[in-house]
Amino acid sequence: MTDTPDTPNAPYLTAVRESYDTVADAYVARVKTPAELDPLSRATLTAFAELVRATGRGPVADLGCGPGRVTAHLAELGVSAFGVDLSPEMIRHAQEAYPDLRFTVGSMTALKIGNAELGGILAFYSTHHTPPEWLPTVFSEFHRTLAPGGHLMMAGYVGNDERLRPTRAYGGRPVSYESYLLPADRIADLLGRAGLVVTTRVIQEPDEGMTRRIATFLARKPE
Repeated sequence: MTDTPDTPNAPYLTAVRESYDTVADAYVARVKTPAELDPLSRATLTAFAELVRATGRGPVADLGCGPGRVTAHLAELGVSAFGVDLSPEMIRHAQEAYPDLRFTVGSMTALKIGNAELGGILAFYSTHHTPPEWLPTVFSEFHRTLAPGGHLMMAGYVGNDERLRPTRAYGGRPVSYESYLLPADRIADLLGRAGLVVTTRVIQEPDEGMTRRIATFLARKPE
């Protein structure tokens, strides 16, 4: 059978799922907590939470939530938040660490969320493993599940059409996923094509401890 965008076992999704299941323990031990993020990232998350609270249109889905730390941070900021991740092992870590929050296994390509159910979506360093040809599907899911007036925050590394193929990560564990670093302008254009209005774009140039540019987008679904 040919894989289609709503097929949860598409090859790249399988690679991402298996890789993060493999590195989950090492990832949890090495990745920064929200309190350890740079000041701009923390400020943008706070601004996003304030925007969502102001609209009052529904909960926030933290897509690609990993071990749930940022999901829990949003809850601390007064947002009703839940997490979705492709990796069952990541979800296990999240459920154990934050038993009062909801975490489920799922794919951004075919969210098990109804139309217009969400007041916000957070995609925090979670879309870079998506092949460029699949991004329209993912962004269409963002648009479908957001309520009119709902907000999206998306952050991640950007580049000049770079395709990275690491074989090991997070303490030397084997991985088979790939990463795609696209220009920020193209990402903004794809969000617009999906029907989302980009309201803010922040580019962070490489600095001490950073090797790549980071782009953060705030976008809104028109009412």
